[in-house]
Amino acid sequence: MATYNYEGGEHMKSEKKILVMRVKKWRFLIALTLGWLTILSVAGSQSRLPDVTHEGIAIKEVWIPMPDGVRLAASLFMPADRDASVKYPVLLEYLPYRKDESRNNCFALFAYFVARGYVVARVDIRGSGTSEGKLIAYEYTDQEQEDGEVVIDWLSKQAWSTGKVGMFGISWGAFNSIHMAMRNPPALKAIVAVEGTDDLFRDDCHFIDGMMHVDSYEFGQDIANILPTPPDYAVDEAYFRDRFDTEPWLLIYTRQQRDGPFWNRASLNSDYSSIKVPTFVIGGWYDGYRDSVPRMLEKLEAPVKGMVGPWAHTWPNQPYPEPGMEWRHEAVRWFDHWLKGVDTGIMDEPRFAVYVREWHPPGVVEKVPGYWRWEDGWPIDRTEKRPLYAHADHTLSDAIPPGGDGQIHSLRYIPTVGIEASGNVNWWGDFPWDQRGTDAFSLVYDTDPLDQDLEILGFPRAILQVSADVPLANWIVRICDIAPDGTVTQVAGAGLSGAQRKSAEQPEALVPGQVYKLEFDLHFTSWVFPKGHRIRLAVNNALWPMIWPTPYAMTTTLGVAGPEASHVVLPVIPQSDRPRPDFLPPAEDPELPGYGYLEIGDETVSGYAETRSIERSPLAFKTRIVSSGAYGSVYPWATIKYWEHMEHEAQDNDPSRASVTGKSRYTIELDNRTVTVEGDLSVTSDLKNFYYTYIRRALENGKLIKEKTWKETIARDHQ
Repeated sequence: MATYNYEGGEHMKSEKKILVMRVKKWRFLIALTLGWLTILSVAGSQSRLPDVTHEGIAIKEVWIPMPDGVRLAASLFMPADRDASVKYPVLLEYLPYRKDESRNNCFALFAYFVARGYVVARVDIRGSGTSEGKLIAYEYTDQEQEDGEVVIDWLSKQAWSTGKVGMFGISWGAFNSIHMAMRNPPALKAIVAVEGTDDLFRDDCHFIDGMMHVDSYEFGQDIANILPTPPDYAVDEAYFRDRFDTEPWLLIYTRQQRDGPFWNRASLNSDYSSIKVPTFVIGGWYDGYRDSVPRMLEKLEAPVKGMVGPWAHTWPNQPYPEPGMEWRHEAVRWFDHWLKGVDTGIMDEPRFAVYVREWHPPGVVEKVPGYWRWEDGWPIDRTEKRPLYAHADHTLSDAIPPGGDGQIHSLRYIPTVGIEASGNVNWWGDFPWDQRGTDAFSLVYDTDPLDQDLEILGFPRAILQVSADVPLANWIVRICDIAPDGTVTQVAGAGLSGAQRKSAEQPEALVPGQVYKLEFDLHFTSWVFPKGHRIRLAVNNALWPMIWPTPYAMTTTLGVAGPEASHVVLPVIPQSDRPRPDFLPPAEDPELPGYGYLEIGDETVSGYAETRSIERSPLAFKTRIVSSGAYGSVYPWATIKYWEHMEHEAQDNDPSRASVTGKSRYTIELDNRTVTVEGDLSVTSDLKNFYYTYIRRALENGKLIKEKTWKETIARDHQ
C-alpha cells in the first residue's frame, strides 16, 4: 500500500504546503532555463523530460534495456561536477509511482545521498510511468522482480559505477527491496526498507489479518497505474493495449481469498533464510506494516538492524506525526559500511532503536509523546509475559477466574460496529478515534486503576475460548487505555477469522455451538499506561468498514471462567536504564523550480480518502460511511488534479448485504488539451458471492474516447 500523490512523493505529509502558483510563469522559466520542450528520446519518438542541473546535482534521463526489448525509464541523480575517473556506488528506488511526476520529490529526497557520494537511480516499473511495455499484471510479479535483477546488473556495470548497488524505498519500494534481497543478485550489497512487510496476505491492504478489505488505495491506484506516459500523455492504440485495457488488480486479488502460492510468491515469511543481503528495516507506530520489523530482526540470518518511530506511512524526515528524525543519515552510515567499506560505527550500536510511546488522547495528534531507546535486538530478554484474564463481572486482572463451570458471556453480532476502531483510513495504522462507540457493542473487561506506570512493547497475545451459532465468524480483539476522564485510546488490536483458526491456506468452517480455543498475536505496539489509568480488553466480531462483514446473523460466546478463561498476555517491559540514540533532526531539502500544489479544498492529512460523514438509518437498519479526498499538483508541463469518493454500506438486519462503491478521477491539463481518466467501482455481496463491477473511461477534451467494463461474480471463500 502506498500513496499516489506524486508531487507529494510516495508518502504522506502532516502539513502539506498548498501553493497556488502561476503556471505560465513556471513554464516560461523552465522553457527558458532548461529547454525541456525540445527534448526527445534518442531511440524513439517518446518524449522525455530534459536532463537538468540544479544546486550541484545533475538529473539524467536514460533507458535501461530488458532482454525482451522493452526499455525501462530511469532518472539518474549524480554529482554535477563529478570527475569522469571517479566511480560511485549506486542506490536504487524501483517503483510504479511515476518518477517524472515525482521528480521534485525525488530531487529533494535524493540530494542528501548524492551529496554524500552516491548516484541514485529512480526507475519506473514495466508498463508504468514513462517505462515501456505492458503494465505488470499485479503487485510484485515475477516479471517485476526479473526486470529488477536486470536493472541492478545494468547499474553495476556503468562506467561511473563501482559495481556495488544498494536498494531503498518506502511502501512498494520497501516491499520490492525485500523481494530483490530474497533473490540476492550479485551486485546488491545492502537494502533499507521503510514501511514494508514480510507477509503479503495478512499484513498488506487487500486482506487485513486475512480478512476481506477494500479501501481507497484499491481503486485509486488502478487509475494511477493506467495514466498515459508523461510529458505528452498520448492516448493512442499502444496506450489502450498496454495500460487501459489491462485487468484491474482488485479483481485479481478478490479471487485470491486465502493464503497460499499467490501471496507466498513474494512473502519473506515463507523463508527468512532466503535473504543474504544486509537489511535495515524501518517502521512506524501509526503505519500498518510495523509488525515486520521485529519479525525480521528475530528471524533474518543476514546482518540486520531495525527502527520503529512515532510516524505513520511516511518518510521519517517528513513525519506525520512529529517527532521526525534524519533517517537518511543512518541509511548513509549503513550503505557506507556495506557499499564503501567505511567503518561508520553503525554495526557497533544496538540493533534496534524504538520510540517508546507515552499516553496521548484518541484521534490525530500533532506530536506523539515519548522517547527513543536502544534495544539489543528482538526479542527483548527482560520482557515479562503478564496474563490478564476476563472475569464474569467484566473486570480484568492477573488472577485466574474462579470456577470451571463454563461461565460464558454472549454477544449479538452487529456488522456495522467498528467505525471508531477502524480510524480515519481503515487499517491498523493512523489514528483511531475514541473507542467508546465500538466498545458499547463489544464485550469489555477493565482492570482497576493502575498503581504505577506500566510499559508494554511487543505483540500482545489473545487467547480466547469462543463459539458461534453459525459456520463463519471473525473475532476482533483490542487493548485500550482508559483515562480517568473516561476517554479510551486504542493501544493494540488484531483480528482472526474463525475459519483460519488452523490455517489461512486451508480455512475450515466452524461447527455451530462448538467451543474453540483461538490464539493469535495483536499487532506490534509500544505504550506506557500511566498510573491511575485502566487497561481494557475488548472483544467483538466486527471491525467495519476496515473488515468486510461476515454474512450470517449470529450470537457468539466468550468463556470467562477457570484457568482456561479468555485472556490476553501483555509484553511488559520492566523499568531499566537503557541507552538512548541521539538521532539528527530532519535536514532541509532543496527543491526544483516549477513544481507546486493546487488548493483543491478536499485534501486529507493522511493522503488517502478519509471519513467525511457517517449516516445511520435505524428504520432501515442501514449505515453508510462516506469518504473522500483530493489534491492537485502543478508541473512545468501540466497541471494534474485527482479526486476520489468512496461509500461503504452495510445492514444490521442482513449482514450478507454489504457494499463498497467508489469513484476516482485524474484530470491532466496540458497547454492544448485535457486528458481525463476515471473509474467507477462497485463491490457488493450476498450470502454466497461477491459481485464486482468496474468501469474505466478515458476522455480527451471532455469527449469519451473509450470505456471498458469488468463484471464478475466471485464465490465467497470463508470471507
